[in-house]
Amino acid sequence: MDEKYSFALRKLALLGAMDDYIAISSRELGDALEMSQQSASKRILELLDEKYIVRDLGARKQRIKLTTKGIEDLKKEYNEYRRIFEITDHVTIHGTIQSGMGEGGYYICQDQYMKQFKEKLGFLPFEGTLNIQVDSEDIGKLDVIRSIAGVSINGFSNNGRSFGDVVAYKAKIRNIDCAIVVPERSHYADIIEIICQYHLRRTLSLEDGDHVDVKVEL
Repeated sequence: MDEKYSFALRKLALLGAMDDYIAISSRELGDALEMSQQSASKRILELLDEKYIVRDLGARKQRIKLTTKGIEDLKKEYNEYRRIFEITDHVTIHGTIQSGMGEGGYYICQDQYMKQFKEKLGFLPFEGTLNIQVDSEDIGKLDVIRSIAGVSINGFSNNGRSFGDVVAYKAKIRNIDCAIVVPERSHYADIIEIICQYHLRRTLSLEDGDHVDVKVEL
């Protein structure tokens, strides 16, 4: 994203335009962007053309709100800055152990997945996943993790049923090698699924509600 657009979006977001429409004149926006009213009016039109904002023209003041595209591009920039200033070679996710629905184990033990896990991650997973509900303050770190490539596990079809692509991110829990697996069709925003060659609940004596730290490689 062009820096002139990201600068304008940051200013609008700080004024509250991420959550709802804000009433702002071209002159007020010009003051916020340290430019003339004419230049601010032009910047608004540019942002509209790029679909970064939507606008509602009122009687006295226009009302502006960031679009989903504008918010997502700001998030990308935010994650880049986090990687510069906060993150070195890993990021630590904090969360609590939670029982799953058993679906993870069914998918993980498919032979086509197992072969790829062994080849690409270096271990053959225990037939099941450890579900961790991520602490609310760490939800943003998931975007940082998803912004890196990860290890691609290819989907396949078996007996007329399709199994989607999976992205794996190498990680450690208490110095035990494991990986976060993110299915293409995942419905969870705050749950991560962990695979490991060991039965982590038994190996680490973990129970539902226990707090754990997951160190993810970047």
